[in-house]
Amino acid sequence: MAEEIPLRPVGRQDIHKLETALLIATLLRPDVIEEIKKAEERLTWVDSLAVAAAALARSKAGMSVSQIAEELGRSEGTIRNHLQAKTKAGKLIQETYQRFLREGVRIEIPEAVAKLAPPPEVEKYKKEVEELNEKLKKLEEEKKSLEEKVKNLEEQISSLRSENEKLKEEASKYKEKIERIKEILLK
Repeated sequence: MAEEIPLRPVGRQDIHKLETALLIATLLRPDVIEEIKKAEERLTWVDSLAVAAAALARSKAGMSVSQIAEELGRSEGTIRNHLQAKTKAGKLIQETYQRFLREGVRIEIPEAVAKLAPPPEVEKYKKEVEELNEKLKKLEEEKKSLEEKVKNLEEQISSLRSENEKLKEEASKYKEKIERIKEILLK
């Protein structure tokens, strides 16, 4: 079920929904994917897109440039440049917003991305992980069983020690009786 994305956000949750939709839809554009592949400073470029999306979403919610700048930790000049599409990131985000206005909010996954299938090695490793998890589960069960056996053996040892002490005491009493009998017989 698709979630409603407001193009004129009211409140923080709506702002975040629009901001996220703008960023994702822009990042998934084939031209942007190519640009990101080529960009030497990918993180800076993606960060600029994120700031531009955040600025536009907040602007559409009625926040002033100074409020947006303070909230995003950027200069007012940077925010203005993004909002006026003077930056490449600002221009791309604006284009995405205009498309949303015309066509509604739709985020399309490019064919190249949609066709990506995990390489055979990934499937192989997934299977190995499953097998290892099964082995681990069996080993944990064996460990539990062995711990129970150890506990039972420790209880038996404790019981045998106690019985041994009692037998020593009895043996000591019998030794005393034997000594007394010897004394009587030797008199």
